[in-house]
Amino acid sequence: MTRNNPLRELIELGQSPWFDNIHRRMLEQGELQRLVEEDGLRGVTSNPTIFQKAIGGSDAYDAAIADALAAAPELDAEGLFMHLALADIRAAADVLRPVWEQTDGADGFVSMEVSPELAWDTDRTIAQARELFARVDRPNVMIKVPATREGLPAIEALIADGISVNVTLLFSVQRYTEVVESWLEGLRRRREAGLPVNDVQSVASFFVSRVDNKADPILQAAGDAGARELLGSAAIANARAAYAHMQRWLSGPRWPELAAVGARPQRLLWASTGTKNPDYSDVLYVDRLVGRNTVTTLPPATWEAFRDHGAARPVLEDGDDGAATLAALARHGVQMDTITAELEREGVQAFVDSYRDLLGTLQRKAAQLGATPARGNAEGA
Repeated sequence: MTRNNPLRELIELGQSPWFDNIHRRMLEQGELQRLVEEDGLRGVTSNPTIFQKAIGGSDAYDAAIADALAAAPELDAEGLFMHLALADIRAAADVLRPVWEQTDGADGFVSMEVSPELAWDTDRTIAQARELFARVDRPNVMIKVPATREGLPAIEALIADGISVNVTLLFSVQRYTEVVESWLEGLRRRREAGLPVNDVQSVASFFVSRVDNKADPILQAAGDAGARELLGSAAIANARAAYAHMQRWLSGPRWPELAAVGARPQRLLWASTGTKNPDYSDVLYVDRLVGRNTVTTLPPATWEAFRDHGAARPVLEDGDDGAATLAALARHGVQMDTITAELEREGVQAFVDSYRDLLGTLQRKAAQLGATPARGNAEGA
């Protein structure tokens, strides 16, 4: 008897499976198209680390680098990266365009991030997001904006512009509540300007597994049996609390008025779903976070693992808001506010480091190919 594909079963339960990876070869060789056709893939996410691995870890981009610099020798390393990345984003968006059309614009999105070096700069984030959206020139593209305090007004402004936004590097429930407010305010401004609200989408990318990476050492240091029983529970409890907040605003007084004029809900997207601890299930952060109005974005290894032995059950709809677990964690020294603030700072810095490494890699690759990018933003990378 052939086993059903758990990835397709997620869709039936109201959760969209997105792929957390992009690479030129997967586009050229039809792998992305195959994932759409066979597994029901509904979106693609990217970030600086993914592009650093794709461009720096293979020769797949070498010919494109040489061609770009031959045609435009004035490009600096950042301009060269944008040239390469935009080509991949457009190609992926074209593969997913039928999904976008079949779902009436609910899915089929590809996400591209503003420079992580702009995470603390509202005005430059807005300017670059507008530029990226215009240059990609595809309706099924989301621009990723980090959920820093400086990112919040950028989210509002871009939604008001009609630019779909993937809010990234989101770790705390408190910050998620602020993200929702920024998104709702952007929709309100758009509606009051007499503009349509049914053509702008958003997801809130709530990072999961990294929370356990912070909480588990604290629990292990506590040393008692009660603390040990809580190992591997912090990330899921934190995500459940976010999901409970989403359910509250969906049933609150402000949302029905926007929904009545065609607005779509901002879905929670579970990010950082790859299991870091080998003692835990390799599908822990997928199996236990299935629920309606959500997206799960999976790196390649987790995608394959869930397709092979994942369980698609609507576990988030059992009414558990994570509060009891979070209270127990606090009694054992796990302070979520402290952990999530650290994770935000570290997450931004990790993307900045990947981005700078990528620009340095492009400088070296160009030199090896007999071309040199113009000196610019890559200096010191």
